Amino acid sequence: MEKKKNIMDYDTVTLDDENSAVVIIDQTKLPARTEIISLKTAQEIWDAIYLLQVRGAPAIGVAAAYGIYVLAKGIETEDFDTFYAEFKKQKEYLDSSRPTAVNLSWALNRMEQVVLNNKEKSVAEIKQLLKEESVEIQEEDIRVCKAIGEYGLTLVKPGDGILTHCNAGKLATSKYGTATAPIYLGQERGYQFRVFADETRPLLQGARLTAFELQSSGVDVTLICDNMSATVMKNGWVDAVFVGCDRVAANGDTANKIGTSVVAAVAKLYNVPVYIAAPTSTIDMNTPTGAEIKIEQRKPEEVTEMWYKERMAPEGVKVFNPAFDVTDHELIAGIVTEFGIARPPYEESFKEIFARKEAAAKK
Repeated sequence: MEKKKNIMDYDTVTLDDENSAVVIIDQTKLPARTEIISLKTAQEIWDAIYLLQVRGAPAIGVAAAYGIYVLAKGIETEDFDTFYAEFKKQKEYLDSSRPTAVNLSWALNRMEQVVLNNKEKSVAEIKQLLKEESVEIQEEDIRVCKAIGEYGLTLVKPGDGILTHCNAGKLATSKYGTATAPIYLGQERGYQFRVFADETRPLLQGARLTAFELQSSGVDVTLICDNMSATVMKNGWVDAVFVGCDRVAANGDTANKIGTSVVAAVAKLYNVPVYIAAPTSTIDMNTPTGAEIKIEQRKPEEVTEMWYKERMAPEGVKVFNPAFDVTDHELIAGIVTEFGIARPPYEESFKEIFARKEAAAKK
């Protein structure tokens, strides 16, 4: 009998080159059903990113890279200037889908650089190079997440309790996740972690996605409401907090899903270290502090109506619905990257991290 697939058996994002499509798991349908959708047009790709059908900074970057390749593939011209003008237009359109996650613009800029670096080549050759770069962005994501997991694993010991917020898991990346990478590697090595997953209001990524994928992998996971994190920490059940992020400022401030800064403040009170899992592609050295990070504001219906059979808030009530908040660097014990763990002062340790990255690129 064929083994029934679970969510871990599906690719979060993949390229269907034959049909010129980006293929994703529609994460808005999880955990009730696993629906795979193909995105072929600029509107479909933009909507998928904006509507959180694909979400998580690394997965957004991969989807954007595949997306701009698919759109470039459909540009019918042999003239470079005409090709580049249309490419630029499509790139800027996709880049407008979500403002906070730096991986979106990072991946698109990287793809654009392929075009600019090869303007003397034919359009057909440029399209092939774009395909190769998009595939490399995904393969790199897998290598990066595994490395983050290895470094993260040095910060905990077998049997530890770990709390995480939102979803920085396999569903937010190509494999392993960022914040969950140490959990998955620990699971493979018999660490028997006890994980607490915040539900993550208002979009419930912790309940619908993190709890779902961890449970599917056999991890000991307990779902808690966001406002229960202080209780589990006070009880001594949490030894470390691991969360992902969508952008890291040069001073170590990090933007992550709304509620992360609350977890970090509470963790500080109870002497629980907070670790941010961040690929170097998420570190934005052009953003001095968290104050300069643009925070996405989302529709009030996500708070007042979504997930309920009937509206649960009074008609006409004002709603403030930021998608992210900024956690101050002073609340963060370390930022775990694929090139090591950055510690305060972050401006200095980031220089070391990027020096290691540059040295690795030269090998």
